[in-house]
Amino acid sequence: MENIYDVIIIGGGPAGLSAGLYAARGKMSTLILEKEKAGGQIVSTEEVANYPGSMQNATGPILIDRMVEQCNEFGAKFEKDTIKDIKVDESIKVLVGEKATYKAKSIIIASGANPRPIGAPGERELTGKGVSYCATCDADFFTDLEVFVIGGGDSAVEEAIFLTKFARKVTIVHRRDELRAAKSIQDKAFNNAKIDFIWDSTVTEIKGDGIVESVVFKNLKTGETTEYTANEDDGTFGIFVFVGYIPATEIFKGIINMDEVGYIITDDNMKTNVPGVFAAGDCRVKSLRQVITAAADGAIAAIQAEKYIENELE
Repeated sequence: MENIYDVIIIGGGPAGLSAGLYAARGKMSTLILEKEKAGGQIVSTEEVANYPGSMQNATGPILIDRMVEQCNEFGAKFEKDTIKDIKVDESIKVLVGEKATYKAKSIIIASGANPRPIGAPGERELTGKGVSYCATCDADFFTDLEVFVIGGGDSAVEEAIFLTKFARKVTIVHRRDELRAAKSIQDKAFNNAKIDFIWDSTVTEIKGDGIVESVVFKNLKTGETTEYTANEDDGTFGIFVFVGYIPATEIFKGIINMDEVGYIITDDNMKTNVPGVFAAGDCRVKSLRQVITAAADGAIAAIQAEKYIENELE
């Protein structure tokens, strides 16, 4: 007998796991598809201090492990696969993956977003060789070395603060003359003796032979360029990039309505322009991308998927 799920959730981050929990708890047959390990961006977060009710000193991985456990408790199934195509013009939706083809009465897209590169020459070649997009993953490699953090938002400044636990000096490089991070986060950074700042500047080139050895900064107001070269005793330094994200929605283009950046457009009930297809979390248009809003999106999407099946298909 052909297996048709009530709901298939694309993505295993907080939005997808929240949707999976609510859907499975509502007795819907539920499949969560994730191309990698469940968790999304939150698994690289050292501290989750702003999630209501989280334990003191809770980390991203701890929070995700509990979410996965809850999904399993209520019977949600997990599969590792990368979706390459979707067909949503019929009542039964079809998802074509690298490993298998899946069918469902409804779909929740919770595919998240990926770190945005700065686009400087040398960045791609030296990624993983001094250039990083995850402080929690790579901070230990730069113990007692110098690091630069590119960006000025919440994530950039929070990660800069975290990096001070490892690096001997952290320099935040921002294209403006003031940070965009929340005032409380800024205060922590300004009061941290290990953190310095380079204002009104961008990275124009990253150099190195198999490892980061120098970086070129350009002052956007004066046009002046400055090259920083690794300390001779160190031989290298770290460059951590936090300049925003790119929504992981490429395969939905031309099918699901999106804004000019690629974020999926939904209403307040997470409904897209396609009946039976919902979107939740960082992949959709929204004013705040945090774990708490992702989890709320997922819960709403699951409830609305249940209502869609009850009212539209049966």
